[in-house]
Amino acid sequence: MGTALVYHEDMTATRLLWDDPECEIECPERLTTALERLQQHGLKQRCLQLVAREASEAELGLVHSPEYIALLRGTQALGTRELQALSKEYDAVYLHPSTFHCARLAVGAALQLVDAVLTGAVRNGLALVRPPGHHSQRATANGFCLFNNVAVAAKHAQQKHGLRRILIVDWDVHHGQGIQYIFEDDPSVLYFSWHRYEHGHFWPCLRESDADAVGRGRGLGFTVNLPWNQVGMGNADYVAAFLHVLLPLAFEFDPELVLVSAGFDSAIGDPEGQMLATPECFAHLTHLLQVLAGGRVCAVLEGGYHLESLSQSVCMMVRALLGDPALPLSGPMEPHGSALESLQCVRAAQAPHWVSLQQQGAAPVLSPGTPCPEGRPSPLPLGEPQFKAVVTQAAAALSSLLDQLRLHPTPPVRVAVALIAPDTGLALPPGVLCEEGSLPQEETQAWARSHEALAQDGALTALGKVLYLLDRILDGQVSSGMAATPVPAAAATLDVAVQYGLSHGAQRLLCVAVGQLDRPPGLTDDGRNLWLNIGGEEAAAPSMFHVSVPLPVTTGGFLSCALALVLPLAYSFQPDLVLVALGPAHGLRDPQAALLAALLRGPAGGRVFALVDEESTPQLATVLARVLNGEAPPSLGPFSMAAPEDTQALMYLRGRLEPRWKMLQCCDLAA
Repeated sequence: MGTALVYHEDMTATRLLWDDPECEIECPERLTTALERLQQHGLKQRCLQLVAREASEAELGLVHSPEYIALLRGTQALGTRELQALSKEYDAVYLHPSTFHCARLAVGAALQLVDAVLTGAVRNGLALVRPPGHHSQRATANGFCLFNNVAVAAKHAQQKHGLRRILIVDWDVHHGQGIQYIFEDDPSVLYFSWHRYEHGHFWPCLRESDADAVGRGRGLGFTVNLPWNQVGMGNADYVAAFLHVLLPLAFEFDPELVLVSAGFDSAIGDPEGQMLATPECFAHLTHLLQVLAGGRVCAVLEGGYHLESLSQSVCMMVRALLGDPALPLSGPMEPHGSALESLQCVRAAQAPHWVSLQQQGAAPVLSPGTPCPEGRPSPLPLGEPQFKAVVTQAAAALSSLLDQLRLHPTPPVRVAVALIAPDTGLALPPGVLCEEGSLPQEETQAWARSHEALAQDGALTALGKVLYLLDRILDGQVSSGMAATPVPAAAATLDVAVQYGLSHGAQRLLCVAVGQLDRPPGLTDDGRNLWLNIGGEEAAAPSMFHVSVPLPVTTGGFLSCALALVLPLAYSFQPDLVLVALGPAHGLRDPQAALLAALLRGPAGGRVFALVDEESTPQLATVLARVLNGEAPPSLGPFSMAAPEDTQALMYLRGRLEPRWKMLQCCDLAA
């Protein structure tokens, strides 16, 4: 099970044959540059490379009318003047004698990818295509798009593979109105789009791109529009959108397949988007999507017109699809006020349709047809001096990314496991190392001296293995790890591991302790450690760096805790090491523990160390090793609403902690 890369060189054939400043940015170099960067980073070679096929006209007919297909077929015989005249009948479209062939290849690439994923030939993949597709409608071209690649792929997955629930995530900076129109009355497809909107003043300038457009008929609530009303949205805004809008709905929807309309004009430096999200952000977004649908994620290229930003963003996405840890996000993780206004509006518009938002205390529901308030005035489009500054920022961000790749190469070992004794019940995935090393006995004894529970030989031996593996993570030899500890020594081992990590290179250490594990008395609120206990007797925050929450009793409560508390805290704190400790009587089911570990791989750049007690089942150890290795966690099962007491605990803690940890915010407190 690997990652597919679907491509065909013929898709570079279509190009602009006349002067048109609006259309010239959609050029063949968008594909060739991305492919070159994938090759340079060694990513192309790691993928299963598939040569795209043409979609049949019957497959195109799953979405498009016969008359429209025939019209585009006829463009193959037209001259330049006729092509130009026909192009002018559409909005932001150019035609070429190769357009029909290229557009069929683009659709065919998406279909090949879906088939490969749904038949189990690969786990996930990317179709590197042009022309893009998400603006195209049943009988009209629009915005560089001829056929709707992702919409046809969704229909194909429904009809050929019998899928009943498909999630489409459109992170292109333009609204994919074509996908919305095709599925707006279909409850089997959940369509999420964020897009530059500016209160309707940015192309395509549609009223139905606003947050209160939520679908029609049986599809009410299955169209989710998140309009960005200002330029300059960055990493914190994008991650907040996933945590506070997309993921709660997606888990409740429980998709069987995730399709991504992967437009990278929402990345830094792009002249269309004028946003500030760095390429590594798209690795984090991809990673968050991979916990859905058993990891069945099919990405299809849409826009992206700054060639270097586009190509590096594509590389970051492919790294995540391959299971590599995402590079840590740089800069302060605090969403913009305008972004929070948009989040508040979309949560209010969607709350009537989704239990997951209702239980999180979404804002009061807007009356049907009532648009979101305009709030702060939108800035004017950037002038030339301002845009040059954005381009300079993009160059600096891309340079910083390359520096990170050089200074922090992917560790040679993705996951290592340290066991007290060999366990034949473990079914570890290929590439997971069973670590036999241990810290020297004298050094281990020195660290154990203050804990009576560590005096026994078994506990001391286990501690030596834990600290040796922790050393390998901190020095970059291993990305993440898992170790077992004797039950009586669990708390003492965790205490030593925290102190050892902080004294051996960890600058910011997040400890997520599940079960009967109290915060070590020696820890101080010095800003270098954040302690979160899941399973405390009551919701409490003695300080901004010491948080306790009761263990939620339902699936919905656990998801709210993970998405609305744990991950926002983690992304706000920006740790360089995460310790996940499953203590005695921790109470988590195996899928819940696996999801928690999988989600926490993102904030720390993959540096997650899981501690389990030796009495844990082999199944738990196996599933933790698999998710730390980049595999998708197992399904949590049917969604169930959070208990009222769990919701109250969550709301109390969010209110207490939001002033310090800004990623907890999902509305503009200053508005």
